[in-house]
Amino acid sequence: MLHAALTVARRLTQPAIALVMVAWPFIIWFGITHHALAWLLPVMVLLLLIRLRQARLRGGPLRLIAKGVALTGVVLCVASLVLRSHHLLLWYPVVVNTLLLGMFGASLWSSMPLVERIARLKEPDLPPAGVRYTRRVTQVWCGFFIVNGSVAAFTCGYGDTDLWTLWNGMIAYLLMGALMAGEWLVRQRVIQREVS
Repeated sequence: MLHAALTVARRLTQPAIALVMVAWPFIIWFGITHHALAWLLPVMVLLLLIRLRQARLRGGPLRLIAKGVALTGVVLCVASLVLRSHHLLLWYPVVVNTLLLGMFGASLWSSMPLVERIARLKEPDLPPAGVRYTRRVTQVWCGFFIVNGSVAAFTCGYGDTDLWTLWNGMIAYLLMGALMAGEWLVRQRVIQREVS
């Protein structure tokens, strides 16, 4: 009975935590503009700690990224509460982009870039063209993280919460989605070329 209740609780918290991670800019914007950070941040810390625990339990190449992102959120929320400075929260997208750039970039110096590791989960026998392609995609994502992180840093320094929310809560996600869709289309062409 207790095990079933914990399983249901886990299934309910996972979407809530995913929503917090994606909606961070809007949650922070709401907290700042409505003076609600005092009660909002402890709730976010709790959800992020659960996310951190979940990330520790799962395997795969994205586990370190999930742990790093959750830990970043916890540290910024706690620091913001202790120091009573909401400005720290604005740096979350910058830190996340830096973390992702570090992980993707460091993987380029290894024998298997991160995108290749992810691709091999679906296709263990990746052909040589696929290996070259995944290395190129890893480089493209590194470029994206540099540009996105730089613009996010600019929005932090500029001091306009609405501009910060617009970029980090909408435009960055649209660009990321466009990059994913474009990469998927290119991948289909590469696969078709390999087959023919």
